[in-house]
Amino acid sequence: MSERVTISVENHIADVRFNRPDKMNALDPEQIDAIIDATDKLAEMKDVRAIVLSGNGKGFCAGLDMSSFTSSGTTSSLTDRSHGNANKYQHVVLQWRRLAAPVIVAIHGACVGGGLQFASAADVRIATPDSKLSIMEMRWGLIPDMGSYTTWRSFVRDDILRELTYTNRIFSGEEGKELGFVSHVADDPLAKAMELAAEIAGKNPDAIKAAKRLMNKLPDMNEDEILMMESVEQNNVSREPNQKEAVMAFMQKRAANFND
Repeated sequence: MSERVTISVENHIADVRFNRPDKMNALDPEQIDAIIDATDKLAEMKDVRAIVLSGNGKGFCAGLDMSSFTSSGTTSSLTDRSHGNANKYQHVVLQWRRLAAPVIVAIHGACVGGGLQFASAADVRIATPDSKLSIMEMRWGLIPDMGSYTTWRSFVRDDILRELTYTNRIFSGEEGKELGFVSHVADDPLAKAMELAAEIAGKNPDAIKAAKRLMNKLPDMNEDEILMMESVEQNNVSREPNQKEAVMAFMQKRAANFND
């Protein structure tokens, strides 16, 4: 069997692909384990400054492979906190948000159910105009439970989120941009994602990671906490070698040479 998730790294950019194209990258237990293994590996790659996540085949991810889960015979409770404050199925999604490097998702074809929840954990989402997105769980009499309420609250209007959750309506990448689920629309989202990743990878990696840490915390902090975290993170990057290199590279009109 081919590798379920592939990772290749070039110029500090990790190109990560869901690789179950015959099933439109649907999520069975083996696929979920492979994705967790992939994020564990990415977390150890200190020289990775940006991550591009996409899916091989006709779609990004068609959500849960329902047949595999109904026959899996698992007896564990979803309330078990097996990964910090999350269960396994929340962890497999939220780990993308928790990675130090920014994650850019390239969406084409189906991006529904669990697939949309993976995309929603990214820093930036780029989709084809005709990609098909949906909070699909209500079709199966379920609710979204892979951690995405913690991410959706920061970029989707409350009434829109309620409507789409209650109806499991399919919407296009074009409409997804209007609704807040999609950052950019592009005919070739992978190329656009790689272009953006290259721009991010050319910035001070210490400052990029600090900015992501701060933005990840914003929904849970009050004004005093935000102001203090700004100051702490700025103290940590200011006047350090990579910050000085950013200034010198700009002044000398050359590419910066950062250390990871």
